[in-house]
Amino acid sequence: MSLETKINEDLKTAMKAKDEVALRSIRAIKSAIMLHNTSGSNETLDEAGEIKMVQKLIKQRQDSLDIYEKQNREDLAVKEREEIAVISKYLPEQMDKEELEEKLRGIVEELGASSMADMGKVMGKAQAMFAGKADGKTISTIVRNILMGN
Repeated sequence: MSLETKINEDLKTAMKAKDEVALRSIRAIKSAIMLHNTSGSNETLDEAGEIKMVQKLIKQRQDSLDIYEKQNREDLAVKEREEIAVISKYLPEQMDKEELEEKLRGIVEELGASSMADMGKVMGKAQAMFAGKADGKTISTIVRNILMGN
């Protein structure tokens, strides 16, 4: 089932349940899908694109959440946390750090990476392999630690 179909079904369910948090969050995803479809790029939204779109929405909310927390605006921070929780349900299950680190060490060995100069090679393969399953920032931090010998 495509993300768009799932969003439409979940939107109906949230409307019937009068769940304002879910409605707000699902409408944001639906809006992003509609913007993509009407952008004129003639690209169809595949699963990888859907995952990337949802990750972008979460990152936007996370950035806003960080700002609200720094400014002690708990009223706004709560809304962002609620939306992050709902939108995250549309991502594949995230890998835990230990499992991710183990797999990244395997990639480093496979590519023969030994220094920070090889970071790009490792990151390219890792991001393609773990798209949607791990955050790029987390992958980058772990790869950096591995290559620096930590």
